[in-house]
Order: sequence, then C-alpha cells, then structure tokens
Amino acid sequence: MCDDFTLTDDDAKAAARGLSRRDFSAMTAITAATAMASANAAIAAGPALVERDVTVTTPDGACDAVLFHPAKGRHPGVIMWPDIAGLRPAYRVMARRLAADGYAVLLVNHYYRNAHAPIMATMAEWRTPEGQEKLKPMIAAITPAGIARDAKAFVAFLDKQPAVDTKRGIGSCGYCMTGPYTVRTAAAVPGRVTAAASFHGAGLVGEEADSPNRLIAATRASFLFAIAQNDDVRAPGDKDALRAAASAAHRPAEVEVYHADHGWCTLDAPSYNKGEAERAWARMLVLFGKL
Repeated sequence: MCDDFTLTDDDAKAAARGLSRRDFSAMTAITAATAMASANAAIAAGPALVERDVTVTTPDGACDAVLFHPAKGRHPGVIMWPDIAGLRPAYRVMARRLAADGYAVLLVNHYYRNAHAPIMATMAEWRTPEGQEKLKPMIAAITPAGIARDAKAFVAFLDKQPAVDTKRGIGSCGYCMTGPYTVRTAAAVPGRVTAAASFHGAGLVGEEADSPNRLIAATRASFLFAIAQNDDVRAPGDKDALRAAASAAHRPAEVEVYHADHGWCTLDAPSYNKGEAERAWARMLVLFGKL
C-alpha cells in the first residue's frame, strides 16, 4: 500500500532535518491546524450550509456518515471516501468545502464494519505502531465486493435526500487507499455515478478482473486520476495503464502526475502541498461541474 511507503519517505525527510518521527509529526500537526483554520474561514464566508450526522443502512450493517449541503436548493450528490486514517476533522473540513462549492456531500466511514468514526483524530495517529495495528483488521474487513455493496447503498441514500438533484449524476472522490473505491463506485452504479476523482490513489492498476483499471469499461463515468510524484516513481507504468484502459473503454479520463508526494491533498497529511492541492481541487470541480 502506498501509505506504507509514505511512512518511509516521511521518516527520510524528518531525518534530513534532524527530526524524530514524533517531532516531525508535531511540526506537521501545527501546519495542518493552520491549513484547516484557513479553509474553515473561507467556507464561513460562503453560502449557509447544513451539516448533520447520518446513518446509512448497507447489506453489511449501519454506516455512520456525515451529510453536507447548501441550505437552499437541490444539488448534485457526491460520495467522499476519506484516506487510510478515516473520517476525521480534516475530512469534515474538506467535505464542508465541497458542499460550499455547490454539492450534497456524503462523507462516509469506510471502517464502519468495525468501529464508529472518528477512529483516529489525525493522520499522525496512523503513523504510530499502535495506530497501524489498530487499523489492520479494519482494512482487512473491506473487500471489493463490500465496496460495491456500500456504493449502491450510498447512492440510494443520496437519491432520497431532498437536497440532492436526482436529475444530475453523482460524483465520487477518494484519497490514498480509497482512490480505487471511486472506480468501484462508478462500476457498481453506472447509471448514477458519472464522475470519479482519485487523489494519490493506491492499487489502481492490476491484472485481476476486478482491478480498478479493468473496471473502467463497466462504467459510464468521466475520471480524474491525480497521481503523486513519488507513487509514479515506484510504479511509472500505472499512468499509462490507466490512460489505455480509459481509451479502450471510450471513457474520458484526465491522468496527471502532480509535483507533490503521496497524501498531498489531505489537510492533515505531512505531505500536504497547498499549491498542488488547490490545483487538484480545481480539476475536481471541473469534473464534477459536468454532473
């Protein structure tokens, strides 16, 4: 998983600056707090929003999630899958911002089979041995078939919400380990999910029949694959495989390697890169603008 490599990269960066992992995490926590405060201030200046905790019934249980949307009107729905550290304050801010941009956003706890969110308060918690051990069984409980079942339940939930414009398509965005979930979502409900954005996604390309690159042909979606530069170094053929799969399936796909490292879009990640994160966000809005 790319997140495992990210730990190694971050440790190397910390060592180069004479910092321990603990010191590096403390430093990035301050940066994350500043980024989140800035984002919240910008959101507060925008339209009034509704934010409420919800429960979505799936074939596998009850998924806790948060629904965000503008207080007025009907809007395209979006399913937001958080990264490996799960639904937490950083992703609430990101979902809130997307709602302010004119969407009804369902931010989901993809670990609901094991625990309610927040499981971790920050990305820094996952960087600890205890955090990694805590998540191992939760990650193992998520299967491709389970993701597809979840996606169908999430789409059905959004379509029942008064704030969702069912005449428009539904989008999906995912980060790191959930980047491929966006493709699986589009394949699970091709009649409704018409846009999928993967940011520094892991495991997008494989030889198995249900690998995300091989599922693109089963969708009716347009795609954005935003790839981290260090992920591209490790798997330089993935971008070409994604482009080839999309071309063969006649699906529009923007595939780009960004000048930032794995995790750069997430507000509380050590690798958060505001400039490239804003550029990726803008491309997502272009994609979702076609819903």
